[in-house]
Amino acid sequence: MKSPKKIVYGGIDAGGTSFKCVLADESRNIIAQTDVPTTTPQYTLAQCIEFFKSAVTTSTIEALGIASFGPLDIDPNSGAYGTYLPGPKSGWAGVNLYSAFKDALGIPVAIDTDVNGALLAELAWGNAKGYTSAAYVTIGTGIGAGILCAGQLVGKPAHPEFGHIRVERHPDDLDFKGVCSVHGACLEGLASGPSLHARFGDPEKLARDHKAWDMLAFYLAQACVSLALSFRPQAIILGGGVLQTKHVLPKIKRQYANQINAYLGQTEDDIDRLIIPPKLGRNAGIWGGIYLAQNIGYK
Repeated sequence: MKSPKKIVYGGIDAGGTSFKCVLADESRNIIAQTDVPTTTPQYTLAQCIEFFKSAVTTSTIEALGIASFGPLDIDPNSGAYGTYLPGPKSGWAGVNLYSAFKDALGIPVAIDTDVNGALLAELAWGNAKGYTSAAYVTIGTGIGAGILCAGQLVGKPAHPEFGHIRVERHPDDLDFKGVCSVHGACLEGLASGPSLHARFGDPEKLARDHKAWDMLAFYLAQACVSLALSFRPQAIILGGGVLQTKHVLPKIKRQYANQINAYLGQTEDDIDRLIIPPKLGRNAGIWGGIYLAQNIGYK
């Protein structure tokens, strides 16, 4: 007698560098995982689909959740649900993630932004658990923010494009044009991983006292001030590959304190509680995908 197939959920953290695919059971135990480089849509999606197809020999995939870079259509009532909109990522505009995976796998599929997914995961299992107002900002290949206000994700049925806000230029950074292919010197153009690389080389090789980190903190503190004053979140969670450099977070908090200038009566302890790392670390996006899969129909 054959053993029944194990019920699992699929999740994808679809980032600008790679698509991280995972299978997990109802208790969030990881069954299998793989990383697929983000190159052409044809290659990347085919490799991801093959990973999930290979899993159905031993498991039944209940649903798939995708937490993806944007901009994309995340309105479940839209005929273009799951379609990438024109943006900085060359070659991906017009690609429909929903139909690609739905047609290939024949299972329910839910899609949201990578930052909304990461925020939902932190609300469910991480550092925002129990909060009704919070923001998750990712700083990596690009910059984005998921924002929860009064228990609702801001921007639905669309999503914020927070990475493209304008920021004040650092006095030592006035001549850099920025790397954003759309806006040049927006927040993403000045503070993303590629922007650091364009000015200073590989960020992972920079010394802790390199001026790049103070510059980065100057821009990200402005982002935190904008979020704090606009939405009054209980927490601003800063994640993404660039923020794996842990000595940057204290710099951001100091810059934030300088910029907010004690407005709202915020103390040093208040700021320490407000600006925090993700409990789920680099896996926040992956667990965001799993959350979406386990909560099909979430709005």
